[in-house]
Amino acid sequence: MIDLSLHILDIAENSITAGADEISIKIREDISENILEITVSDNGRGMDKETLLNVSDPFFSTKKVRSNIGLGIPLLKQMAEECGGKIEIETAEGRGTSVTASFQHDHIDRKPIGDIASTVSTLIFCHPGIRFIFEYRRNSGIFTLDTLELREELDGVPINSADVIKFIKDGISSWLKRP
Repeated sequence: MIDLSLHILDIAENSITAGADEISIKIREDISENILEITVSDNGRGMDKETLLNVSDPFFSTKKVRSNIGLGIPLLKQMAEECGGKIEIETAEGRGTSVTASFQHDHIDRKPIGDIASTVSTLIFCHPGIRFIFEYRRNSGIFTLDTLELREELDGVPINSADVIKFIKDGISSWLKRP
């Protein structure tokens, strides 16, 4: 994958496939600690022990169609390790899964974060019934978005209407452009 936002999209889509109705996407970028950390957590069905043991195997998949081999986690793991980081997966059957990938921020081979504003707004647009909690911490600044709170403010306006999605995307984009 060409950037990290596509990995976030892949993991979030896996969460949806696993029955999650709440997904948290947290990004922490700290220059002084030289770290970029991405965590995607959900309240889906979680993984059994066999799946957890094999999740890093690119030829293992829980999908019935064998043309869909599971490359997302193995590629993310490889990328993190090549950039001085690691991947951690916490899961409990019936309670959900949390995937955290960390990277050395200034590593020459670290992929860019990519268009995270488009990734988050696309997830919300395509899955309006799911609660997304998005948090981006950069040094001492923080941007947060909770679709549950946003729905309350919208007072009946669909969260996946074009104007709302544009508002979400523009809000994330403008915060990310800040120094």
